[in-house]
Amino acid sequence: MVKLSKRLQMIADRVPLGSKVADIGSDHALLPTYLAQQGIILFAVAGEVNPGPFEAATRQVLESGLSKKISVRSGDGLAVIEAGEVNVITIAGMGGSLMASILEAGKHKLQGVTHLILQPNVGEDHVRRWLLQQGWNLESETILEEDGKIYEILTAIAVPDAEKDTLNVLYAERQLPGGVRVSKERLLQMGPYFISEAPEVWFIKWESELKKLAMIKGQLQLSSAEASVAKAEQVGQEMKEIKEVLACLQKVKP
Repeated sequence: MVKLSKRLQMIADRVPLGSKVADIGSDHALLPTYLAQQGIILFAVAGEVNPGPFEAATRQVLESGLSKKISVRSGDGLAVIEAGEVNVITIAGMGGSLMASILEAGKHKLQGVTHLILQPNVGEDHVRRWLLQQGWNLESETILEEDGKIYEILTAIAVPDAEKDTLNVLYAERQLPGGVRVSKERLLQMGPYFISEAPEVWFIKWESELKKLAMIKGQLQLSSAEASVAKAEQVGQEMKEIKEVLACLQKVKP
């Protein structure tokens, strides 16, 4: 039986029973193998664009005796599935910008898909923005630390066309209990659910992000070019707003 990392286990826990799943960028096909072994899924596609991981996934499925339940396919993004073939898509372990571009390029393949379970390594705001623009409801956000790295898992569900106008409510500007106002842009960046109920690891993540922004600002300030000065001011304003949110939420933590 396959044993998953904590990160992959949290993704697996969000896959509905009886699903047909496409795991995009499946690497060694550990996630679909686990889901099949546990009887959680009816069928899976393990998609991988790189030859090495594709071969590893093929071996994993063969050695597990799951060739009838898991189809390992070579291809880029959602090119490995047909429209209507699966109802759940998982994508993990890549940047949010790339993830959003994969979903955008393959959005004609999302017919019949009810759940997107997404774990971007960075750039989570790109994923949230794409989900909002394309009418997917961000149902939950989870964050965890494993082996010194912090990961966010975003789960989205399909929304009927008649209800898509309600999605913006999640990102409506809000005032925190401490009086700080949080803009739509900051909610997309930091996570609407996290800002409502922030776990400790989320604070650790954003303290680390502030250090990165401080380094970027410092580098920009070395230049007297007009564009660099303007960018440094922009980064400084972003840092100020993030600090205000963190300080406010730290005060109201239970």
